[in-house]
Amino acid sequence: MEVRIDEKSGYCFGVEFAIQMAEEEMEESGELYCLGDIVHNAMEVDRLHKKGLRIIERDDLKNLNNCKVLIRAHGEPPETYQLAMENNIELIDASCPVVLKLQNRVKNAYDQMQTEEGQMVIYGKVGHAEVIGLNGQTKDSSIIVTTIEDLDKVDFTRPVTLFSQTTKSTKGFYEIKEEIERRVAEASREELNNHFKANDSICRQVSNREPQMEKFSQENDVIVFVSGKKSSNGKSLYNVCKKFNPRSYFIENESEIASEWFSPNDKVGISGATSTPMWLMENVKSYIEGIQGAS
Repeated sequence: MEVRIDEKSGYCFGVEFAIQMAEEEMEESGELYCLGDIVHNAMEVDRLHKKGLRIIERDDLKNLNNCKVLIRAHGEPPETYQLAMENNIELIDASCPVVLKLQNRVKNAYDQMQTEEGQMVIYGKVGHAEVIGLNGQTKDSSIIVTTIEDLDKVDFTRPVTLFSQTTKSTKGFYEIKEEIERRVAEASREELNNHFKANDSICRQVSNREPQMEKFSQENDVIVFVSGKKSSNGKSLYNVCKKFNPRSYFIENESEIASEWFSPNDKVGISGATSTPMWLMENVKSYIEGIQGAS
């Protein structure tokens, strides 16, 4: 049985950068607060907790003073920075550079839309940390859409500007874009370019994982996909695996592996989400090789 890890899986740049910043800060000062899970992977959160990382929620921030708080890769809305200043909190800002650039674009577009009585639409998951940060640039006035049905909340007689959460699927974004174009054309006699502006703000480092997963899942007899259950990216990539390889299994760690998934001559591929640490996939590889050795 051949077992290999997808070399293109694992942390994206933003997550890797945030974890590196957290570890460096904890080496200097010990305990460090983090606003929300630094990564959607319980195993990695637990590893960092043992080093001194303490997860807090936004409501907890109001009661903190004179301390350090890490902002994770997803970014934060403007009010977080304002509250930190008021409470003398030093922010260790590990926001992904791609997200920070997008926040600035959303803020500029929102300011422009105010002169046109237009609407900001964000394609993303309601309640997702990145979306909260993006919506904060528009004073929480954006319309968040996840499905075509959510577009019923938009007034297509008014100008529309569309952005996307960086980790959403490219296919889903363009389906939303095309539907908005259709509805704008129906509702307005103005030039489409003047009435609707679409901004493909999806991170290609993340979106390019999908075609890679299509290829990888077909190259192997069995796919073991390692991800935290909270990871939207993990669920999306696993569904790609399952579509192209019915013998695909979703696990959080090696304890969930069943030996009956494998046959002696199988090629086994291990992959993970952008929030899955390489050390965890290495553990899974070792465990599967142990099963092979024991059989």
